[in-house]
Amino acid sequence: MRYEGRIFRPPSEADSYILQATIGCSWNKCTYCDMYRDKQFAVRPLAETLADVAAAGRAYGDAVHKVFVADGDALVLDLPHWRAILAACRAAFPRLRRVSCYAMAANVLAKTADELRELCDLGLDLLYIGPESGDDATLKRIAKGSTAADHTAAARAAHAAGMQLSVIFLLGAGGRDHSEAHARASAELATAMDPRFLSALTLTIVPGTPIARAEQKGLFTLPDVAATLRELRTFVQHAAPTDAVFRTNHASNRLVLGGRLPRDRDAMLRAIDGALDGSVRLRPEWQRGL
Repeated sequence: MRYEGRIFRPPSEADSYILQATIGCSWNKCTYCDMYRDKQFAVRPLAETLADVAAAGRAYGDAVHKVFVADGDALVLDLPHWRAILAACRAAFPRLRRVSCYAMAANVLAKTADELRELCDLGLDLLYIGPESGDDATLKRIAKGSTAADHTAAARAAHAAGMQLSVIFLLGAGGRDHSEAHARASAELATAMDPRFLSALTLTIVPGTPIARAEQKGLFTLPDVAATLRELRTFVQHAAPTDAVFRTNHASNRLVLGGRLPRDRDAMLRAIDGALDGSVRLRPEWQRGL
């Protein structure tokens, strides 16, 4: 398989075949993210992408059950690209159960209802969307490019097409000054988006990013460990999706939680309270990462 630059995928796609159909991220302005800053966004030539699928089919065939289409927001691809890619994946992987990709709210909203429904019918049935926050002031400061209302509208459009959503929020994204507002608004947005899968990551300041420069100038202060745990507590206490698998198993997090919201809310709150009072151990800093 051919890959250009660093390749990223969600933790739940660890056993998936990663197909790089785009290079980089079409937005690439989020202040905290350095995942694609070393790349110029481009759509890979379709012939190359299909050749990679065919090669993976010959090499792995029946062993591939899931395909994750990279890079940063592959939903930006037009319908002819997606039709060809999804058809090739079905032909190459007889036991294929799921195709997924990262998506931005703007990418979802740029597709018509019929287009989204067609993509789902062809096999693209899971979108990973990272609002990071439900607080519009925070979304503007981190240059997310979409509002909370945009993300709600995108979720409704994806649901109407039959797609599942995995939604990601970022503890600490509001900084110390917007910590509580960020946590509460994020819980409200998680409720409104009503995903099947829900996760929280913890902001890590990466040198060279705009948010790192803001921190150096005193324009952004990352919440401390206790404040970050309180954000998580607020989020868990107030997020009320219909029935979402909730995880904080990403390497960036200090406290690993797993369960369903709202069913396991009380157990998760007890674990967070234990972390706050010191009776539950946190992941050591040396084990944390991106």
